[in-house]
Amino acid sequence: MKFTLLGCGTSTGVPLPGCACKVCTSGHPKNHRDRTSACITLDDGRVILIDAGPDLRYQALKHKVRRVDSVLFTHAHADHILGIDDLRSFNFSSKKRISCYGTKETLDPITDSFSYIFKPRPGYAGGMVAQLDPHEISNDTLAEIEGTAFTLFPLVHGNMTVTGFRVGDLGYATDFNEMPERGMRVLEGVKYLFIDGLRFEPHNTHITITQAVEIAQKLKAQQTYIIHTTHTIDYDETNALLPAGIELGYDGLSFEF
Repeated sequence: MKFTLLGCGTSTGVPLPGCACKVCTSGHPKNHRDRTSACITLDDGRVILIDAGPDLRYQALKHKVRRVDSVLFTHAHADHILGIDDLRSFNFSSKKRISCYGTKETLDPITDSFSYIFKPRPGYAGGMVAQLDPHEISNDTLAEIEGTAFTLFPLVHGNMTVTGFRVGDLGYATDFNEMPERGMRVLEGVKYLFIDGLRFEPHNTHITITQAVEIAQKLKAQQTYIIHTTHTIDYDETNALLPAGIELGYDGLSFEF
């Protein structure tokens, strides 16, 4: 399989419109962070998208994502779902419906927010809407997506629950301020870890970069990439502070696993 990090920024993305800080005005390409999203490409070319944020169209063009067969939604916050309408472009090209996976807590607000897709009114006469099929999953089980086993686990994100997962040698845990014991068990010894790490200062719904490092070391992950980072984090300066085997993720990071 091939993993591609389509975006690694927090809900605002980086740079922030109107901000003149040194990161937002930096010319360093790895200080440009689209909203956090990723995709997994199987050996036969099928693509599993991880979240569909508001930058999806741009991300797909930039990183040459030419198909989407399924989507795994980690949670229903705006920066992870507002690109759902752009999924119809992949319906146009594939002539197939797209399966969407998420917990009930995640799918309910998605189907409500995009009722014109999931609960269309009789007599609608506009253009084709995204053709999506929702599938409910549970965070304490295995989920089979495109024939691939995802071991799911819950993450605490303020007052909501986010879906983390491990697939083969890769673990993915975005948007959380607490990782329950199941997540630690599932991710133990993982080869590649992608983990939330908003900034160095505390936040009530995200872990800090320091906490991300501590968790990665407890898990004994071989290589860790910190994602969902904000505009106060400079790529080169922060990487110089991190231990060996731990670094910031960046848009377009891609490798086979």
